[in-house]
Amino acid sequence: MNNPFALSNNQLLDIANDLKLKIETGLRADGTEIKCLPTYIHPKKDGIKGDAVVFDLGGTNFRAAVVSVGLETKITGMAEKNITEMKIEGFTETDLYNSEAEVINQLDLPANSSIGYCFSYPAKPMLNGDAELIVWTKGVNIPNMEGKAIGAPMVKYLNDTLNAGFSGKIAVVNDTITSLFAGLANPGYDAYVGLIVGTGTNMATFFPSSYIPKIEGMEGWSGETPVNLESGNFDPPHLTAYDVEVDANSDNKGFQRFEKAISGMYLGRTFRAVYPNDGLDVNLDAAGLSKMMNNPDQFKPEYVETAFQIYERSAKLVAASIAGLVLNLNSAYPSVKKIQVLAEGSLFWSKVKTHNAKYVDIVNATLKELLAESGLGDNEVQLSRIENANLIGAAMSVLS
Repeated sequence: MNNPFALSNNQLLDIANDLKLKIETGLRADGTEIKCLPTYIHPKKDGIKGDAVVFDLGGTNFRAAVVSVGLETKITGMAEKNITEMKIEGFTETDLYNSEAEVINQLDLPANSSIGYCFSYPAKPMLNGDAELIVWTKGVNIPNMEGKAIGAPMVKYLNDTLNAGFSGKIAVVNDTITSLFAGLANPGYDAYVGLIVGTGTNMATFFPSSYIPKIEGMEGWSGETPVNLESGNFDPPHLTAYDVEVDANSDNKGFQRFEKAISGMYLGRTFRAVYPNDGLDVNLDAAGLSKMMNNPDQFKPEYVETAFQIYERSAKLVAASIAGLVLNLNSAYPSVKKIQVLAEGSLFWSKVKTHNAKYVDIVNATLKELLAESGLGDNEVQLSRIENANLIGAAMSVLS
């Protein structure tokens, strides 16, 4: 069976080099394809220690935890609740804080705690470590919060109503930035990358401020800067007619093209584009394709093979994007040799029965070949995972 999703190493290198150039463009100016959003928190590469209170607000859940960072990093208390009520019309800012307070109240809080807040909605980082909500997404639309700080009003409310005694600083960080900071729990690398490959996809890394022209000479800021690339918006070369169709039928046409070729939310749509007249379930996603690959005797052989081709291409595109970022890191830090990529997301750590394949193995093998062909074969890239990376990364960011 032919493979319309096959990509040669030369094509993957085109993709890697295109991403490298677009990252450089995003570091020079705002409003570009790869946004490269700086976060104003200095990374401490070693010697991070202390206790932090951590919040994690996702699309459906709110978690609060106490994280102790030191020789051994551990979560000493955790509480969570389903918070889908925030999608109901009429839900207010005060309702949100009350909901969060209910969870926080269950914890034994250390005195004068600092707060690390993993906030998985578009936000603009501020110089004091807080962030400003740009826009609500994921079906949430709480009025009067967009364009305002996220952390400070919440802390004031919690202190006033719970007598929580939060007097330390607050760091509000995106979930890809928390993956990046969580990697600091494994010291000894020359460079760090945070990577998400699940429902969506994104990357983040640290760059020297001198490598980011758009913030050079910014008053009150210097040194290394964590950068949230927003790489899901990358529009790479060598996509197929099926990708064009998935994009055309999406609600954000022309945006997030890379995410649409890679992430769990869209892989089923790509599959449906291959078989438009087969009456397939409109909600088919990566889990549906995994079911085909894990139960090959229950599905048409061509379905199983197409599902695998789409899965394999996703992993190879991720490898190309990591290779592109490694090229940037080599320009920024000529002495880089050991790079850690902390990867989060159910798709990245999945495995399937078809061809007995593991996603991470496809990424690893492809990445090694691409780096060797780019003359960077002596760069060692370690793909790692850490349980509760969001919570640990949020603690690391506020204790840095």
